[in-house]
Amino acid sequence: MSKVYNLMFAGVGGQGSLLIAELTSIAAAHAGYDVKQTEVHGVSQRGGSVETHVRFGDKVYSPIVTPGEADAVIALEKLEALRFAHYLNPTAGVILVNTYEIVPGSVVNADKMYPYETIEYLRGKGLHVLTLPASQIARDLGDGRMANVVMIGALSTRIPIPDSSWQKALHLRLPARYLEGNLKAFAAGKQAVEAEIVSN
Repeated sequence: MSKVYNLMFAGVGGQGSLLIAELTSIAAAHAGYDVKQTEVHGVSQRGGSVETHVRFGDKVYSPIVTPGEADAVIALEKLEALRFAHYLNPTAGVILVNTYEIVPGSVVNADKMYPYETIEYLRGKGLHVLTLPASQIARDLGDGRMANVVMIGALSTRIPIPDSSWQKALHLRLPARYLEGNLKAFAAGKQAVEAEIVSN
């Protein structure tokens, strides 16, 4: 594969965007790709915006995704999709968005200023946006914190990393007590895309 895949993970501190970037990197490495991943950019404490870049392919020289070149932006929250949409390749990329909304508590009148129409706005710009109720799916499985793993299950249908490599990454990285639930969350995200539960 001569192509280098560019991925941007974005979320709010505490949502686990760094974890799923790491899981993706492990899966890509297990699949035989050269992988580069950045450290966290932004305020990683709970409530702050967090971004992580992952690039994989035959040979990768830099971990930084250039704006306009991301094959996928994985947003764990709607505002973060808007914040990092400029990284997307507008002709070939996809934004995967968890429909969850976190209104910043530290901003005055944030509930009035929050961009509730984010999805419509991004689609109006001609971007390919897939929405997924990942937080609800995770809650239905028993733990809303697994929404991030639901999202990489959805991502797995879009990039050339085999399922066996994802399974290996989940087993290697996750504590045993959380493994079963997260395996179900990953499968649920994948199934949501395949069953077209996602919204184009």
